[in-house]
Amino acid sequence: MGQKVNPIGIRLGIIKGWDSNWYGGNDYSEKIVEDDKIRTYLKARLAKGSISKIVIERTLKVITVTINTARPGIIIGKGGKEVDKLKEELKKVTKKEIQINIFEIKRPELDARLVADSIARQIEGRISFRRAAKMAMASTMRLGAEGIKIKVSGRLGGAEMARTEGYKEGRTPLHTLRADIDYAVAEAHTSYGRIGIKVWICRGEVYGKRDLTPNGGGLREKKQNNEGGGNHRGDRKFNRKKTDKKA
Repeated sequence: MGQKVNPIGIRLGIIKGWDSNWYGGNDYSEKIVEDDKIRTYLKARLAKGSISKIVIERTLKVITVTINTARPGIIIGKGGKEVDKLKEELKKVTKKEIQINIFEIKRPELDARLVADSIARQIEGRISFRRAAKMAMASTMRLGAEGIKIKVSGRLGGAEMARTEGYKEGRTPLHTLRADIDYAVAEAHTSYGRIGIKVWICRGEVYGKRDLTPNGGGLREKKQNNEGGGNHRGDRKFNRKKTDKKA
């Protein structure tokens, strides 16, 4: 049931790796709670840092935290001052040795978490939800995504009754496990209440063995963007529209 399950969870171990990389042992639950504390703290502390995901790896004595961000300058600070501050703060939270790595996201428009957050911030800034979603879709497709789907739910535009609206462009095959689909949920806190935003982005298909180590980035895999066209139902429909326009 590709429609129901979390698209990232179902692909773990197939084309996606885990965000926490360590062996649990007897104190597995304590480590999970600690990971959650680190992530919650960093997201609150770096709210304006455009953070996509936080990868946590452990050795016997050191916790390595890799922050994937679209704005590394904000997190690093002048001469790396901010990173040193963060290190000290995390040491107090975990009481362990911490190492922080910063990983820059070159194309934030292809990251579902950043797209969802950006739509949420715009809705909070009283921009029309429809306009925010359509602008996000246009910029994602422009950067070479195969497809994007956005769902916005809640009291849209201050309506009395909550509803759900969805927008879609290209193809997002949720059943196809080799399709590289990124998914994220964000919330916009408006004066009418919360508005939920879900984003699915299809970044092509993965062939061959993918490197599942965190931030391996899948350098070994080959992505196929349908250059031939017409191989998929969505493409046929798209090509038909194009020919109709020409006629």
